[in-house]
Amino acid sequence: MDIQSILGYVVVGLIVGVIARLIVKGTGSMSWLLTIAVGIVGAVIGGWLAGAVWEDTAGVDWISSILVAAILVWIVVNAGGRRRVY
Repeated sequence: MDIQSILGYVVVGLIVGVIARLIVKGTGSMSWLLTIAVGIVGAVIGGWLAGAVWEDTAGVDWISSILVAAILVWIVVNAGGRRRVY
């Protein structure tokens, strides 16, 4: 793996993660690093799922990547639970 591949994953992760954050409400506390990480994981899983379902994934892989990333963003945001202030 070379530096261009790594930078490509980071750029795609950032794009997918930001779009996913725009879809899910209440993501203000997520860091940019976590957004990129969730975007990368969402892109990898979403791309794999698109390839498993369709032979030609032109455009479908982006949509499935964003949907998977949005689900992951929702899980990350809601995993902390609700804190009560007394």
